[in-house]
Amino acid sequence: MSIRKFLFPTTLTVHTGERALEYVDGTCRRVLEPGRHRLARRAQVRRVLVLDRVETTAPQDVLTADGVTVRVTVAIRWAVSDAQRYVESAAEPLTFVYLAVQVALRDALLDLTAEEVARRARRTLGATITDAARAAGEPLGVAVRSTLVKDVVLPHELRAAYAELVTAKARGQAQLEVARAETAALRSLANGAKLLDD
Repeated sequence: MSIRKFLFPTTLTVHTGERALEYVDGTCRRVLEPGRHRLARRAQVRRVLVLDRVETTAPQDVLTADGVTVRVTVAIRWAVSDAQRYVESAAEPLTFVYLAVQVALRDALLDLTAEEVARRARRTLGATITDAARAAGEPLGVAVRSTLVKDVVLPHELRAAYAELVTAKARGQAQLEVARAETAALRSLANGAKLLDD
């Protein structure tokens, strides 16, 4: 967002992907759409980028239903929907969206175990978090397009335990295949011996 002051009447070009707010004597006279506009004397112009952007929340430690702390990050796709509200309603409008995302995330994970979070968080939490973010952003001129649970990091001990479990399952599967092969070989030998006896 940039601000320029004009002492004399002049023209201003507003580019695609931005809006410009024209202030005269501290009051917003109009929101300028893309194109060329003639400005009033003593106009002060504030440009606002309205293109889609992606912000990622800082990693947040969240307690699950089974008492495990998982670290989660959420990506927020958003854009400015109302340039005047975005500039005039709050000093940092996106912080309100961040807060809504963090609270919705905590509330959603409160009823899930660590294993459920690791398996289903990306698929099931997006809509809940997006609704909360949209409700917080709309009055501030922020349109939240979507949210995505980006990373779910389990504690080191739990990751190690899951790795051991996967390794044990793989070993068991390999041993089962070896036993099946040995059984098939023994059966083949028994059939051969029976044919010889006959």
